[in-house]
Amino acid sequence: MADFAEVIQPGSREEQLLAQIELTRLPRHIAVIMDGNGRWAKKRFLPRIAGHRAGVEAVRATVDTGARLGIEVLTLYAFSVENWKRPAYEIEALMTFLKEYLRKEINNLDQNNIRFQTIGRTNELDESVQFELRSAIHQTANNTGMILNVALNYGGRVELLDAVRSLVAEGKAPEEITEATISQRLYTKNLPDPDLMIRTSGEMRISNFLLWQLAYSEIYITDVLWPDFRRPHFFEAVIDYQKRERRYGGLVEPSQKLMVNAS
Repeated sequence: MADFAEVIQPGSREEQLLAQIELTRLPRHIAVIMDGNGRWAKKRFLPRIAGHRAGVEAVRATVDTGARLGIEVLTLYAFSVENWKRPAYEIEALMTFLKEYLRKEINNLDQNNIRFQTIGRTNELDESVQFELRSAIHQTANNTGMILNVALNYGGRVELLDAVRSLVAEGKAPEEITEATISQRLYTKNLPDPDLMIRTSGEMRISNFLLWQLAYSEIYITDVLWPDFRRPHFFEAVIDYQKRERRYGGLVEPSQKLMVNAS
């Protein structure tokens, strides 16, 4: 609660929502599909690029809230392998916004003990983008707080393809390829699977995002468009998550509920 004292007004709706969150049962890993930038801009008769720029503020709010709340890992779906099909000017704008965000925010992330990292085929991005990514990763490498994990040039299917190819390249026999060995070849091999996946804009799909890792994640859909997503919406997602009973494909006995909820 003290971490929010300087940003939440007493008696505000944000304070009321925060009071409903059980801080001992937080999701360890929250993944977010940041959707709705284009529709946000269209509603305002603005170019799509304006929606992407506005979405940067939602990123700031989400990262700040996650870190203050004590979330271990926050994964943001920033650019998919399918996004290369978009117009060149839009792709260029997205990469420009990414570089601007890193230049402006990296010191703040570092000062707040947040570790920045990426997943995806980032080696295929422009060298100027790779330079900013490497700098951010290096500067925050020793931080021990929340991990800000950004999915760039990412796709769930290519991640699985890369994992299997690496096993084959090592000469693994078919019987040696197991769930455990595949998990250790994923981009997220050192991270817990997401407990909660949030998607904005009301779309009911996962869009090739963390296909393996989301197997037993709780999914929360909000109609809020990404540029409008702020701290209260984050709190609402966590509150909804904490009302659910996670079963992992089986029945949960009353004596096991506490253990499962704490996982």
